[in-house]
Amino acid sequence: MTTLTTLLGGLAAVFVLYMMGGAIRSLPSILRALLAGLLPLLAYFVLIIGRWPGLDVVAMHISVFLAAGLVLYALTQFRRRSAGRMHWAPKLLTAFFLGLVVINGSLLYIANKGLPEPLARWWLGSDGGAVYSGFSGVVEHGQGAAKAVSSELSQAHRESELGWQVEMSGLDSNEATRAIQVRVKDRTGLPVDRIEGELRLLRPGAAQPALILPLSALDAGTYGGVLRLPASGRWLVELRLLRDHTMHYQLTQELVAP
Repeated sequence: MTTLTTLLGGLAAVFVLYMMGGAIRSLPSILRALLAGLLPLLAYFVLIIGRWPGLDVVAMHISVFLAAGLVLYALTQFRRRSAGRMHWAPKLLTAFFLGLVVINGSLLYIANKGLPEPLARWWLGSDGGAVYSGFSGVVEHGQGAAKAVSSELSQAHRESELGWQVEMSGLDSNEATRAIQVRVKDRTGLPVDRIEGELRLLRPGAAQPALILPLSALDAGTYGGVLRLPASGRWLVELRLLRDHTMHYQLTQELVAP
């Protein structure tokens, strides 16, 4: 079940519960609004047991459900006090709430899946290469930054000298569980053995991987494993190939999980 489904379903439940609470005349309006917001929220908490979607997603559901109940309460109060045409204040409050839902939903979508590809290319620019719309953090312009650049250049030089031909398959599947195979050949086309391989799964801009998958030797020059995606959205898959505990090859690809 997607975040959009739970948000829209919860909002519909808040509205229905608030309308149903109006049939109980002894129930105060403010209590009716709180119950309309809290009951769908409790149902959502039960739904995500064992499937934690992240603190940002949970916080959005809390704010949206409770705010929806309070907006309904405010609209009811304004309607009781002013007969006929609705005052501009409740209209402004409703517009603000709807705008808040749209903005939060957009930020959550970008955080999980990144910017849509056409928008990312237009906004961030591209010379034909891949565009990653995640925030990669801040690197201090000092000795640490110089060492990082030097390490990248050294890695590229080692890969050029090795001349390995690396093919990775299995990432283009639409399943949450994917069988990954990596074939490694030297510059003459012969399989390369005695490799320690691993896949690292990261969110764009994340410093630490969400998952590290060791690759086992399946055949001569062939290594593989089963990748189970922990959540939907946009991921970066980093392939690392080591020999004698030394990094020899590194490749990063983008992966979008449904």
